[in-house]
Amino acid sequence: MTARLPVFPLGTVLFPGLVLPLHIFEERYRALVRHLVELPEGTPREFGVVAIQAGWEVAPTGPGGRPIPGGGAVTLHEVGCTAEVRQVTELDDGGFDLVTVGRRRFRVASVDEASAPYLTAEVEWLPEPTGPDESTSLLAARVIAVFRQYLTLVRADEQELSEQLPEDPTVLSHLVAATAALTVADRQRLLAVDDTAARLRAELRMLNREAALLRQVRAVPVPLTELATPPSPN
Repeated sequence: MTARLPVFPLGTVLFPGLVLPLHIFEERYRALVRHLVELPEGTPREFGVVAIQAGWEVAPTGPGGRPIPGGGAVTLHEVGCTAEVRQVTELDDGGFDLVTVGRRRFRVASVDEASAPYLTAEVEWLPEPTGPDESTSLLAARVIAVFRQYLTLVRADEQELSEQLPEDPTVLSHLVAATAALTVADRQRLLAVDDTAARLRAELRMLNREAALLRQVRAVPVPLTELATPPSPN
């Protein structure tokens, strides 16, 4: 089954069930928000979030703030997630602050840059698991244990470590993918996995890898501040 969606390219990966706040200031995406707000009552206010593979998240402009021809072109990853708008705040400058929640995954079949001020895409909905089995539940328990160990390495506040993690394996897999300190490429690979068990197994490998790296950094006998380099002006 396919559908046509407005598409919002971002430098991040959205997962089902995760909250994504957005500040909308570009005119093309203001037009997208106005389109969503004007939909009939009861219609899902939903658009696709797709991570950028190459290109600009914000369209570059030239003198006088005019867009550079072709400067806003982006290459998108193949798999994205819809964002359902839960709250809209219109700002004095005409922009918007949104609170959105990830809803369902999709694969981009084709992108249309011409029919609207913003990108639209023909998308194919990706399957979601209907329920956990025993092996997936066992994997989820292992991920929870490793994730808690990982959190002890990245968080100083013990109160934060006592937070409740979801027992549902699919929900857990999305939460871990979104909150662990992974690269966009790693997160994108996890989003594209259709099977919860396969996603959990991949997360076990990634969490063990990240924990090993963190332990190595902590073992360096110099203050971490001395390892930092001055930020690039570009």
